[in-house]
Amino acid sequence: MADLMVSLSLLAGIILACDVARRLLAKILERTGLTVYAGELVSTFQLCACTHELKMLGEVGRIEPRLALTFTYLASVVHALTFKGAFGNPSGALENAYRRNLTGRCALWRIACQFTAAGVARAVIPMVWELGLSDLHLRHKLLGFQCLSPIHAHPLPKAAAVELACAFAVQTALTHTHSVQEKYRVHAMAAVVTTMVYAGGSVTGAVFNPALAFSTQFACGGNTFLECCLVYWLAPLLGMISSVLLFDKVIPLWLDKSASPPYHHLEGKKSK
Repeated sequence: MADLMVSLSLLAGIILACDVARRLLAKILERTGLTVYAGELVSTFQLCACTHELKMLGEVGRIEPRLALTFTYLASVVHALTFKGAFGNPSGALENAYRRNLTGRCALWRIACQFTAAGVARAVIPMVWELGLSDLHLRHKLLGFQCLSPIHAHPLPKAAAVELACAFAVQTALTHTHSVQEKYRVHAMAAVVTTMVYAGGSVTGAVFNPALAFSTQFACGGNTFLECCLVYWLAPLLGMISSVLLFDKVIPLWLDKSASPPYHHLEGKKSK
């Protein structure tokens, strides 16, 4: 229990520090046009750093699955409420560029910020663990902060399919809750994310975020860099793209076609 309280305190400290940094940077960079990039850096660091600690709790602390899912849900809610317009996910930036809410250049810079923050989190969190704030941190230190990629025990196509399906489901939920009030949307999305983690966590960790995966999964042993790229980068992007195309293009086109014949048929009868 003491170890758990230390981890929860660390998570709270990360979130509080990042929130303070966001506010300070927003004031400092107010007239520079760099506020969105600073927010992307801080928010993605927050996401990755918190996920590292939660991942450690699950792998080293062996906390109960129900408790781990509860933490996933709560963390998702807190991230959504504190990000203040940041995506924390390259898929989000690319989708908004496709919808022309962002310029292509802005989207690329945001993605660069996300991967930079992901790399910083991957380097900084082991330094925090080095302090030995809890027995779990000390145990993790003795193990050399090693982690084993969850996809090593599963066929690569299955792992890629899981990440694709998770990204598809999350993107679909985002699309269909866009008009919902934020206070309800946050919890709906957190529930979807938690469900995906429950469904696919044992196969891939259910990351469905290329930047987050770069921070938490790419350093783990068991798979090559290219295999990780396929599962954690390409598959989530394809999942997002397939959801956007399905609901923006395919279904509207199919509905138009299915509605057209009756009208043509009636027009034919009138002409006779």
